Amino acid sequence: MESLQVIKQRFEIIGNDIHLNRALEKAIRVAPTDISVLVTGESGVGKESIPKIIHHLSHRKHAKYIAINCGAIPEGTIDSELFGHEKGSFTGASTTRKGYFEVADGGTIFLDEVGELPLTTQVRLLRVLENGEFIKVGSSQVQKTNIRIVAATNLNMQQAINKGKFREDLYYRLSTIEIHLPPLRDRLGDIHLLFRKFAADFAQKYKMPTVRLTENAIKVLENYNFPGNIRQLRNIAEQISVVEEKREITAEKLLQYLPSKGTNLPSVIEPKNSNDNFANERDIMYKILFDMRNDINDLKKLTLDLMESGDMNKVQEDNKNLIKKIYKEENTFSQQDENQVEVVRINERYDNDKDNNYEFAETIDADESLSIQEKEIELIKKSLDRNNGKRKLAAKELGISERTLYRKIKQYNL
Repeated sequence: MESLQVIKQRFEIIGNDIHLNRALEKAIRVAPTDISVLVTGESGVGKESIPKIIHHLSHRKHAKYIAINCGAIPEGTIDSELFGHEKGSFTGASTTRKGYFEVADGGTIFLDEVGELPLTTQVRLLRVLENGEFIKVGSSQVQKTNIRIVAATNLNMQQAINKGKFREDLYYRLSTIEIHLPPLRDRLGDIHLLFRKFAADFAQKYKMPTVRLTENAIKVLENYNFPGNIRQLRNIAEQISVVEEKREITAEKLLQYLPSKGTNLPSVIEPKNSNDNFANERDIMYKILFDMRNDINDLKKLTLDLMESGDMNKVQEDNKNLIKKIYKEENTFSQQDENQVEVVRINERYDNDKDNNYEFAETIDADESLSIQEKEIELIKKSLDRNNGKRKLAAKELGISERTLYRKIKQYNL
């Protein structure tokens, strides 16, 4: 059995991540058998390398290896492509045609994006896996094939099964051995290695010096999320190699080639259910603030009326309902009759001194604080505390992008 390092060199696999090594070791161990294998992982992680390794190390290595992208074949012709058809079986079938399962007899078939197969085709594939039998489109004759199937998908198969888009029995037949390839963002130590490999390849291809990253640029590269995984990293390396004149790439220059994960605009907040605690707390907070503002305005009116008339009894009689509303006698003055509500007397000097009257009114205005910025800071702090300082979770909870949250943290020096 060939060593892991030899396999990496032969199939040009770069990286020493423990999860990557574990996936390759499983492929090497399962290759000599005829067990069906399901390769899972996000799009762009390099799933196509696993079936090649399995075929190369199996006893079928001298037979045919055929890779089929199930998502690229129209639903109406996929049965004909896989299993073949008889002459005249449908419009345009002018000759008898062999399908991939017949052509690759004795070899290996790689079904990429197997989760995209129609349900009717899944039934046919299940029969091939169970007893090696299939029937051409338009034929009644059962044919045999000795084939090894390796499948791959970037879908969550359990969700597809629950939604009725994939047969559960077929899933268990395909996933006798499941090999998962980690996304690039989980292979931090491999990101720069891969970039250097791609940069060297493109330098040789386009006959130009190899681009190199500064220390800060390396940190930026390793901290990027890479939703497109290895395929995206390769494209970035090619763009930089071709476009940039200087061969040393700084962090600022690299950022121009990394697609932004969001904008500075707030994201649209979708309706949330009543179980969303944070939304409930925020609504309650806003209601309290508005109620406080109304109470303050009522207090202003009552105070000014008292200052202008100087007759406490008259003010009390004229504003009976307002006093009742402000002091909520069922809570604060439940033991007192509404006619015995105590109104705090204002010092006589405010009745006679106009300057002081103005000063008193200004003081009331200064006490009212409904700053949107202050509430925004308070909400950001609360969300960060609730999520243990994790900006990604806090941004999602606040309904804004992670970049917007980061900008506000710097802006408010939080």
